[in-house]
Amino acid sequence: MLLNIAFLDDATRPPIPKLEGLTQAQRASGEHLRMIHDHLRDNMTTLGKLIDRANAGTVTSAEIASETDDLAMVANYRRFGNLCGQHCDVVNTHHSIEDAHLFPVLALQSPGFKAIADRLTAEHVVVHELLVRLVEALNALAAEPSPSRFDDTKQVYHALERVLLSHLGWEEDAMGDALGYFGIF
Repeated sequence: MLLNIAFLDDATRPPIPKLEGLTQAQRASGEHLRMIHDHLRDNMTTLGKLIDRANAGTVTSAEIASETDDLAMVANYRRFGNLCGQHCDVVNTHHSIEDAHLFPVLALQSPGFKAIADRLTAEHVVVHELLVRLVEALNALAAEPSPSRFDDTKQVYHALERVLLSHLGWEEDAMGDALGYFGIF
């Protein structure tokens, strides 16, 4: 399930330029970004727990529906499809906005921030491919619920979790302060 994905080594991320003298108002944009990312982190945790519980046979579809009803993502995006589909759509939309609007402006600030924008864009490609693979794995699991399908789904989920959580944290560190400092967001 993970063949042909060009995973990036976190150790090859470019250095983060230092920004001096930030005000609390300038830091607010980075804090807002972190709040958006916390929403994505929470939903990844919920998805992972549900996959594990479904795999163990300790949760029914009615229990899954009941537990996921309280997720803000479900309440806000119920009309767009299943839980994973909603999460994948939210992540994809979030990254599309960054790619089209935030990163180009960030890249104009300095060569250091251009390197960061380029790397974040490259990481989005990997995250997107993992989202596509997770949807494929979940569709295959729904069509044929078997131990091997659960294993495939868990393998892709855990790869996405590792890559996405690392990406979100580094993105916050690399550009959170820059958003407010340069008046980008």
